[in-house]
Parts: sequence; structure tokens; C-alpha cells
Amino acid sequence: MKIFTLQAGEKWICDRFVSEWNESNPDTFVQDPYEASIIWLLADWCWNQMPRDVLSAKRVVCTVHHLVPEKFSTSARNEFMDRDQYVDLYHVPCIATQNQVQALTDKPVFVRPFWVNQNIWFPMDRKDLRRKQGIPEDKFLIGSFQRDTEGFDLKSPKLEKGPDIFCDIVIEAHKRDQRIVPILAGWRRQYVVNRLKDAKVPYYYAELPDFNRLNEMYNWLDLYLVTSRYEGGPQAVLECAASRTPILSTKVGVSPEILSANDIIYPDNLIDIVNHVPDVDHAYEKVKDLFMPVGIEAFRNTFKEI
Repeated sequence: MKIFTLQAGEKWICDRFVSEWNESNPDTFVQDPYEASIIWLLADWCWNQMPRDVLSAKRVVCTVHHLVPEKFSTSARNEFMDRDQYVDLYHVPCIATQNQVQALTDKPVFVRPFWVNQNIWFPMDRKDLRRKQGIPEDKFLIGSFQRDTEGFDLKSPKLEKGPDIFCDIVIEAHKRDQRIVPILAGWRRQYVVNRLKDAKVPYYYAELPDFNRLNEMYNWLDLYLVTSRYEGGPQAVLECAASRTPILSTKVGVSPEILSANDIIYPDNLIDIVNHVPDVDHAYEKVKDLFMPVGIEAFRNTFKEI
């Protein structure tokens, strides 16, 4: 079994998955797709980079992270169906995406969240980290580490990520409690940054911190907040669970499978985000089954079957 894994080349999560997969499977991965027996389209939106003759000749696994109905136009549907003729097995990270994909194809769909590298995401001493960073103890830090602005103009909100909901919640909470400080990371945060500036809410932003820094930032937090409308992960749910970072999330992606039901939020009926105490033990116990190498082995076993 030889596997070529298609990455996006964006220096973001999918590229990290490809790197971790290749490092964990030195006996199976190849750099030349013509040498592979299986093509894994992990970055599914880049599938047209693969020669059609390769896709026709190999077994093809395609990961679909999530679909956004508002963006799934006729042309997007046609592209899905064009790619579908080459796909032997779909991988999706959550049940919600399985439902979306299964409505479009009769190909089998494998449901499994991505693995979690517990050597990157782990608990640290919060008080010590905040003291070293010079963060006052009385500040209430709320984290968000994802893209949320459309790339075509770098100002429009990427609505599936819910940056408007995040801003509405944080800005309103800051009016009542000025100890709140949003902590941001990731590319394309212009929409959130501009809204926080307009509302005069102080914030901290690190565009592309390395993994060590990002794990420290998780461990600074009093709360991580996911406000997405559609997700495949988000991987932040798993990273928070592994680092025992308190987290609240809308009911998207893997959040219902990992988080306590009490830690799922509904924008029309918000809980008190400052005084709510998320169940970090519940989330940690759920995520342990995804730790490496077990989390990767599940994918390897599935590939063996095809």
C-alpha cells in the first residue's frame, strides 16, 4: 500500500495533517502520485491539481471537510459530480458532513475526526504562562484562532465561520464586563479586528504563531469560543479538549461528539459566557481516543480495506 496525499500548500491545518500523516507512515507515503496505489485528496478543493489519468488509474479517497449550502452553487455541484466519478471512498470528519455528502453520492462515506497530536496540544500552567506574558490575573481572555474574512476582499465576513456572531457576543459581553479581552490568531482576521476596533474593545492578535506559541495561547485562555454556522472540525474543538482549555461552541462539526451538551451554545439563547464553567474533563476524555498513534491508525486501517 502506497499513498500519495494531496495538500493545499497554505501553511495551515490541512498541510499539518499531511505532514503528520507522512511522518507517521514512512512505509506507505510516496511523493510521486504515479507511484501510489491510493490517492488521498485531503485538500479536496485542490483536486484539479491531480492529473485525470492518475485519478482514473488509482483508488481515490476524498476528504470533504464541510459544505456551505449558500456557496454550493450549480457550478460547485457540477464540480462535485465531476470529481465524484473518480472517488472510491469519501472521508468526512463529522456526522453533519456525512449527511451533506451522502445526499450527493452513492459512494461509501467514512466518518472519523482527524487525529490529535498530544505532543503539540497539551495542558500547561495557566497562571505561570500569564504571569510570564504579563497578563493581569483579573483579565478574562476569550480565544478565537481561525480565518473569518473572505479572501476576495479581506473585509467581508466569512459567514460560515460566524465572525459576526463572535463579535456580537464578545462586544456585548465587554459592555457588561470590561475585563474581557479577545485573543485572536490565524490569517484573515480583518473583519473581527475591525469590529473590535470600532467597538473600542482591546484585543491581542498573533497572525501565524508557531505550534508552541499557539498551545501557550490556548493555555492563557479563560474561554475559547466557536461561533461557526458550518464546520468539518473545527480542529480547535479537539485542540481545546486536548489542552483542557474551556470551550463553548455552536452545534457544528465535531462539537456535539466531543463537548458536553451544556457547552453547546445557541446564538438566540446565549448562556452567561463569563460565569459558565465548561466541562473540560468531559471533552478531554472524549478526545483521548483520537490521540496519536491510535487516531492515525484508524485511517490506515480504512485505507488497507480499499
